Amino acid sequence: MDIVKSIEHEQLKNRIPDLKVGNTVKVHQRIKEGNKERIQVFIGTIIKVQGSGINKTFTVRKISYGVGVEKTFLIHSPLVEKVELVRVGKARRAKLFYLRDKVGKAAKTREIAGARIEDKEIEIKGAEVVEEPVQEEVAQDAVVEETVANEVVETPVEATATEEVAQTPAEATETVETTEAPVEEKAAETATEEVAEEKVEAPVEEAKTEESVEDNKATAEDNAE
Repeated sequence: MDIVKSIEHEQLKNRIPDLKVGNTVKVHQRIKEGNKERIQVFIGTIIKVQGSGINKTFTVRKISYGVGVEKTFLIHSPLVEKVELVRVGKARRAKLFYLRDKVGKAAKTREIAGARIEDKEIEIKGAEVVEEPVQEEVAQDAVVEETVANEVVETPVEATATEEVAQTPAEATETVETTEAPVEEKAAETATEEVAEEKVEAPVEEAKTEESVEDNKATAEDNAE
């Protein structure tokens, strides 16, 4: 932005009245008299609005004691306290210079019947001042949401990792125990089978020895005969 425009932008008012040609308004103006300050009210009809930015002005005309008086005000001047709408008039021109040649009732614009008298204002710098904090708040909210999302994502991963680490030793011990149990069972089965075989083999050997003794006796008796 240009330096001159930036300086002018700082001098603008945040809100200005919505002025329309043909309306009758009451302008409150500050007047300094020495060390004192007072407010003077000027009532009249707006005959023109011109300029833009900080140089925007409006001209108000009234008839005082049969003499036409016109006064031009700067909209953004700090000496203009406020502008009140008194009457809504009908105008089909941008500048009502023809009222200068009129006298009496003809010097006023025709009033619009049933028009609502409202002091409307136009925001100049309010939108810009409000938008910047909103953008900052949105950015901060986005950062907070991202951090929260990262925390929510990280915690389950860490929990699962710790669970896996905690579960691995238990699973290993369980697998070892399950593998050792069948080995012990097999060893017990083999031991019982060997004991049973020994028990079976022992009577067989005794029977063989008895048979051999009997055979020897028989042969000895045969020899003796």
